[in-house]
This record gives sequence, structure tokens and C-alpha cells, in this order.
Amino acid sequence: MKYTKRITVLIISLISLVLCILASLAFGARYISIQEVLNALLTANADSINALVVRERIPRTVFGIIAGASLGVSGVLMQAITRNPIADPSILGVNTGASLFVVSGIAFFHINTAGQYIWFALAGAALTAVFVYGIGSMGSGGATPIKLALAGAATSAALSSLVSAIILPRTEVMNAYRFWQVGSISGATWEGITKVLPLLLIGLLIGILSAPALNALALGDDVATGLGVNTGIIRITGALAGVLLCGAVTALAGPIGFVGLMVPHIMRLLWGPDLRLMIPMSAIGGAIILTISDVIGRLIGTPGELEAGIVTAFLGAPILISIAMRAKVRSL
Repeated sequence: MKYTKRITVLIISLISLVLCILASLAFGARYISIQEVLNALLTANADSINALVVRERIPRTVFGIIAGASLGVSGVLMQAITRNPIADPSILGVNTGASLFVVSGIAFFHINTAGQYIWFALAGAALTAVFVYGIGSMGSGGATPIKLALAGAATSAALSSLVSAIILPRTEVMNAYRFWQVGSISGATWEGITKVLPLLLIGLLIGILSAPALNALALGDDVATGLGVNTGIIRITGALAGVLLCGAVTALAGPIGFVGLMVPHIMRLLWGPDLRLMIPMSAIGGAIILTISDVIGRLIGTPGELEAGIVTAFLGAPILISIAMRAKVRSL
């Protein structure tokens, strides 16, 4: 029965993803019927205006799937290595660290291409992750969930202040940054996708290969060590995968929050705690949530649009509040 349930959930998830893809190609400032969308996709020589519009939306849709999948898996990995139910790239300050480095690159090194954004974002995300984990590990008890959350919140606030200090006196930097920092996939291009895709595939592969060891880590460091797992190495490996996934996405889309928080909890309810199942299913779940958030933003903001990062924040905030209300924190 359990096997049948999982197959049913998988089929529903895949159908939902296909429907989200069709919706992403159909809805926007110009509505395209599903029949016309399918015609544009299946007919190589279709040259109507609607077919051209559909083809222009394909990079955005593809990047939405890739970015959502990456953020979902990144959230799973961060929650696993920290054993923190509210860990995700935005709450732990990783997105803000990536933002600071991108802004610094724009202001002081005059970067303006996707490739340059990626390396600055990855460096910022990695250094912030190391710093937050180091601060959260201080004192008795090591890196407890509440200490990591507090360290992430404090670091994020401090880095946000630095971002403001850099952009406020520089009008040209503010203009380049103000749309990026909201979090949107509207500017996706094939060039940008091809630059981040190798990094995202490497991060996903590392995450999948790390799943058995991370399952052991969930039992506690002592038990994991007894099972032959090097807890230090597996945390570094998992963190590297998470940083690759969220840093590369943040470089192109901006700091999109709450996807990495929502998806793991939903998948844990549907699939249980086994990371060998959660990681691939979180990729599917993240793709669904970010793609449908982008569609909702287009529908709400018609004839313009509301950025996907704003929509995911509205969807994710109630989940964060629910987790906080149900969490049993024994002490600070």
C-alpha cells in the first residue's frame, strides 16, 4: 500500500509539473491557448505571433524549473546538515551573502555579465555559510538549530546593511540591483542557463551521492560516527552542494526566499525522512512551486507582473509561522 501511495504521489507530482510548464508558456501579458502552445512546441515551422511569444517564454520556463529544483534540494541539504527545520538559504543568510558580493562586484569591479555574477555570488554564499556555521557552533552544545537560526538572522541583517551602504550613494548600482534583489526569473536567457547548468548539476549530483551519509547524520553525530560516517566531511560536502545550488541560482535570479524552506517540509510529509527519496522529489516540488509562483505573479500583476520572489515569500511565510508555532525549543 505504501508503494502504491508513493507511485500515485509521483505521478501526480509529474502531472502537476507538466501543467505548470504549460501554464508558464500560456500566461503572461498575452494569453496563448494550450492548443496554440502545443502547436508552437510541436511544429518546427510555426511562425505566428503566438508561436514566437511561446518560444520567447521557453528560457524563462526552463530556468524556473531548474532554479526551483535547485533551491528545493539546497533547502533539504541545509536542513539535513544543520538538523534545523527552518534552515534555508534565505534564513541562514546565504542569499544575502551572495547579494553583497554581487553588489560589491557591480560597484567596485564593474561586473555586468551572468558569468561574472555567478562567481561573485558563489564566493559570497560560501563565505557566509562558513561564517554562520562558525558563529552558530560557538559555545556549549555546538551548532544547535536555534543558534544557527539566530546567527543566520543576525548575519543577514548585518550584510543587508552593508548592501544598503554600498548602493545608496551609487545611483547606477541601485538601478542595476533593485530589480535583481527582489528575486525574479523574468530575465532568464539561454546564455545564462548554459553558464549555471553545469554548477547546478554538480551540486545535485553531490547531494544525491551524499544522501545515505546524511541519513546516518540525522541519527546524531555519535551514531553516524559508529556507522563509519565522517561527520565533518559529510557536512562540508553537503554544504558545498547547497552553496553551489543556491549561489548559482541567486546569481541570475536574485535572492528568492522560502522555496528551500517550504519544499523539504512538504516532501517530508509525503515521502518520509529518507533523503534518498526527498532529494529528487524536492527537485520536482521546488520546480513546481517556483514555476507556479512565477505564473501567479504574472496573473496578479497583469499587464505587468509581480516578481516570483514576492509570491514565494507570501506562500512561505505562513509555513514558517506554522513551523515556529509547532517547534519544541527547550532552551535558548
